[in-house]
Amino acid sequence: MQPFAWLRASNEGDAVAAGARGARFVAGGTTLVDLMKQGVERPSAVVDIGRVPLARIEATPSGGLRIGALATNTDVAYDANVASRFAVLSQALLSGASPQLRNLATVGGNLLQRTRCPYFRDLGSACNKRAPGRGCDARGGFDRSHAVLGTSDACIATHPSDMCVALVALDAVVLTRGPRGARAIAVRDFHTLPGAHPDVENLLEPGELVTHVELPAQPAGTRSVYSKVRDRESFAFALASAAVVLHMEGGTIRRARVALGGVATKPWRSDEAERELVGKAPRLEVFASAASAAMHGATAGKHNAFKIALAKNVIASALARAAGLA
Repeated sequence: MQPFAWLRASNEGDAVAAGARGARFVAGGTTLVDLMKQGVERPSAVVDIGRVPLARIEATPSGGLRIGALATNTDVAYDANVASRFAVLSQALLSGASPQLRNLATVGGNLLQRTRCPYFRDLGSACNKRAPGRGCDARGGFDRSHAVLGTSDACIATHPSDMCVALVALDAVVLTRGPRGARAIAVRDFHTLPGAHPDVENLLEPGELVTHVELPAQPAGTRSVYSKVRDRESFAFALASAAVVLHMEGGTIRRARVALGGVATKPWRSDEAERELVGKAPRLEVFASAASAAMHGATAGKHNAFKIALAKNVIASALARAAGLA
């Protein structure tokens, strides 16, 4: 690990000012510190934002929730309002990492965590995400864990977050504060596709601080489920996951959200699957059709073709559970 300056901020303004000067934000440290130890991240300055008052979880006037960026994954997962009204988020958080990590990891940090691609974390491998222009050793390499949706010639790294998949399905909004003021960014737009520049992973500007995540109110009777398949039952990243949100009235699906994890280069919202669901009765064959639509355009490598069929099964199963048909 290279030497770096350590700063501490007590309020949002101090944090943004330090970020504008090039310092990297650190809260729980479960991602940044890990990457600094590996030599993947080499900031010259780090600002500790752990004392900035951004950990509250509170109701909004419109009936939604506002979650502070420094709320821990554990606090969010076990919050009574989250567990009862936004169950998919609680389930997603509890399926990730270990209890020890969830006690430290924050909502803001989870939004910004970087890929688990082994080539990204191996300084001896070519990686356009870590070193733009060097190439991508994952292409033509062992790509079992890699993405089949949203890939490019420059990168096939999978986005690692469970939480972000649930937030996309909930139409969540990221609130930020930066040198140019405050912004609100839909979570589905917050992360970027790799294209020719996989080193650019989100829409944040230099020095911009994530302050909150807002969850809009869900219609009465909405049901949501997070389903995840992985190599082992705990402390493992998704091979395929699905976050689904269904609002049904009179035996018909009135509104649907389907988001995928473990198979794409960003938390993946499937408009195709949602179109297959809305206006239909909740039946297993409808769910199978929606699952197939969700994987339209998926492109497999040498070792990850199984993910396409696996993701279809995970989506159909999650939809059946949400509809009470499982």
